[in-house]
Amino acid sequence: MRRSVPTVLATAVLAALVSPAVRADPPTGYIVVLKKGSDSASIAQQHSGEYKAEVLYTYGHALHGYAAAMTTDVAGKLAKDPRVRFVQPDRSVRLEAQTTPTGVDRVDAEASPTSGLDNVDGRVDVDVAVIDTGIQPDHPDLNVHSAGAKSCTGGTGAVDGNGHGTHVAGTIGALDNDQGVVGVAPGARVWPVQVLDDSGNGTFSSIICGIDHVTAHAGEIEVANLSLGAAGTDDGNCGNTSRDALHQAVCASVAAGVTYTVAAGNSSVDAAKRVPAAYDEVITVSALADFDGLPGGKAQSTCLTDQDDTFANFSNHGRDVDLIAPGACIRSTWLKGGYSLSSGTSMAAPHAAGAAALYKAARPSASPAAVKTALRNAGTTNWTNSDDPDGIKEKLLNVAGF
Repeated sequence: MRRSVPTVLATAVLAALVSPAVRADPPTGYIVVLKKGSDSASIAQQHSGEYKAEVLYTYGHALHGYAAAMTTDVAGKLAKDPRVRFVQPDRSVRLEAQTTPTGVDRVDAEASPTSGLDNVDGRVDVDVAVIDTGIQPDHPDLNVHSAGAKSCTGGTGAVDGNGHGTHVAGTIGALDNDQGVVGVAPGARVWPVQVLDDSGNGTFSSIICGIDHVTAHAGEIEVANLSLGAAGTDDGNCGNTSRDALHQAVCASVAAGVTYTVAAGNSSVDAAKRVPAAYDEVITVSALADFDGLPGGKAQSTCLTDQDDTFANFSNHGRDVDLIAPGACIRSTWLKGGYSLSSGTSMAAPHAAGAAALYKAARPSASPAAVKTALRNAGTTNWTNSDDPDGIKEKLLNVAGF
């Protein structure tokens, strides 16, 4: 029988925008997607002056357009502008994390010739964007690229006030320096891209802002991790007929060469019902409950009442999932230079981000599609396939050959 898990920093929820009251149509968030070749900043400024729209973000790399607060009436008028492809209501997101692992052992990072795990501070020469709540910039166990920081929430320097982004960053690349923890790709440069506030809340527009920043630096950033999500489905294509601005941004960023790893979600439902997990262009990761870093299912559960070496009872599943990785009771970096345990597909996805970083460090010309194929082909089935609701045994992430 599957057991429920109390939700702490729970599965991301995308709330639909509430219809405005009849008497008062207050401004609310919209994303305005412009036709290719449009000058986003110029058109946004023009619309702002003409329609009293409050521009929040402008996009010029992953997407042509802008986000703004406006009334429903104004949104309808803007949708008729011949330079506008479509206008989409902004939506809210939350973290894909749960409570509070060791997964580096389980994915065989010590066997990777690129990781160089030897308790000496060697650093994997690769850049990974953590699109999240930010990162503690001065954590002694992280190689934070503060010059590449971007805050899309109005904060300063993308400094983490939640802990989630710092935790994700540690799983990806905590230093191999004989203290604290070590990441899958030790010492990888982690870029703080803050799209969620200190409560773990954000919007599609703030996430697109983060993806836009990553895409602008696609010549430097090889991998990006999105341990967040929302209700939604794959619109089916990356072409001009798409009506999903977030998907369009992800498509453009992947086309620019950035590999994306994404949390499957923590609702025990089909990942096809969550975005960006449902997008075909990303690497979607479900969570394994593993309490000792070893196969066999012999360990006692620790911070969760789950069975060792099985599909985590909170994890989303389904055909959109590309890999499974450790996501229960993961120990990683935290605020104030500390460490903490956390659980969720948010913790599973950065293991895959670290794996992608190792692969790109050794093979810098590999495309996102090639990275995805390599990670899937290298995965093993050496885990117990019990408690998996869809019966599909996902490949367990393994980086020994990277």
